[in-house]
Amino acid sequence: MVRYFRQPDVTGDRRRVMALDVLAAGLDAVEPGAAVRRALRRDGDRLHIEGRSYDLRRFRRVWVVGAGKASAPMAAAVEDVLGDRVTGGHVTVKYGYTAPTGRVALHEAGHPVPDEAGVAGSREIVALLHQAGEHDLVIAVISGGGSALMTLPVEGVSLADMQALTEALLRSGAPITALNTVRKHLSQVKGGQLARRAYPATLITLIVSDVVGSPLDVIASGPTVPDPTTAADARAVLKRYGVWDSAPESIRRHLDMAAAGQKPDTPKPGDPIFERVQNVIVADNSRAAEAAAARAQALGLNVLIATTYLEGEAREVARVLTGIGREIATYGRPVGRPACVLFGGETTVTVRGTGRGGRNQELALAAALALAGTSDILLASLATDGTDGPTDAAGGLVDGGTVARAEGLGLSAQAALDNNDAYTLLTATGDLLVTGPTNTNVNDLIALFVW
Repeated sequence: MVRYFRQPDVTGDRRRVMALDVLAAGLDAVEPGAAVRRALRRDGDRLHIEGRSYDLRRFRRVWVVGAGKASAPMAAAVEDVLGDRVTGGHVTVKYGYTAPTGRVALHEAGHPVPDEAGVAGSREIVALLHQAGEHDLVIAVISGGGSALMTLPVEGVSLADMQALTEALLRSGAPITALNTVRKHLSQVKGGQLARRAYPATLITLIVSDVVGSPLDVIASGPTVPDPTTAADARAVLKRYGVWDSAPESIRRHLDMAAAGQKPDTPKPGDPIFERVQNVIVADNSRAAEAAAARAQALGLNVLIATTYLEGEAREVARVLTGIGREIATYGRPVGRPACVLFGGETTVTVRGTGRGGRNQELALAAALALAGTSDILLASLATDGTDGPTDAAGGLVDGGTVARAEGLGLSAQAALDNNDAYTLLTATGDLLVTGPTNTNVNDLIALFVW
């Protein structure tokens, strides 16, 4: 079995072993602990990070805070670099996404729908930052998932209201940029407000990006960066995705009042609270794609990184990607066989059925339908965090025989797609990818192979 992957059993299938090997190389490159150790370097009393140097003798205490699926190994790496200079800290992670830490307390909570544990963890972080002064250094470790995990609703909005809204937005097909625009304006810590609470301490934020293009204000809802969005923008998102009328009344009231200037907005560019803040991306989708490409090339494949900005409805994206596969198979363009074409980004799913799945599983199932009957094309779609939708799967690995295998079991691939039930079908055909928690999160990695 190839490292990371528990399923499928690809023993004896050279092509599938190769596909998983390429994906594993991408995951290796964005292991968050290693990424932090590459970016953060200590030389005696000097701490170096992306062109800046900090004199540790200036700081009375060093605190570590943060949230995200990759934040536990990030916090452990900060402890490795700084040793006994770390005073303490509090970091909230998804259930099961832990790592050994010494002075930094880890708090497990729910994702993608926030829970009471996430609220409790956020209160711990706020209480810790309340102690920080201008002679302290705060290191924030932020990664994808942080927006749900670091939840502290504004006054008047309950956790139950946030849970209902989050579920509705996830089902609406709203992209992460839209979802996080809303979250910022219903939170006491997102949209630059964690930096506000850390001020006047010096703040360094280490970020593992899970957002296409890595816009700092969107990753984990930008807790330590200026927020360019407004409450009016958040209200517009809810209306655009058909969620406004069904949203809890407390949320509509808060956004109406904030848009009218009757509630304080999130901190904007130019606010002095950001003068002592440095935000650094230590790992992202591009690094994963480049490492996967290097491995594919080493295996003798002709490689092309098509884009790391992939977005759109998963089943529609699948048709485009399989079209590229057929182009290669027929005409040898845009790259010749044997080929590996890599895509990074994050698609969405508009849920209309009652089945189980996630965007990567749905993309894989839609691709299987488009590839039915072919013999030389394989597609793997992977959530790099190991969790694709509300399932224990990470994605799917399909080929031209997937649909036939389903039919042999009395299952309809088209019916499964119509019911958003990719998980059930891919489990039955042996095409489900399962990794468990990878402790990283840099969007999705899709590999198209043509032999």
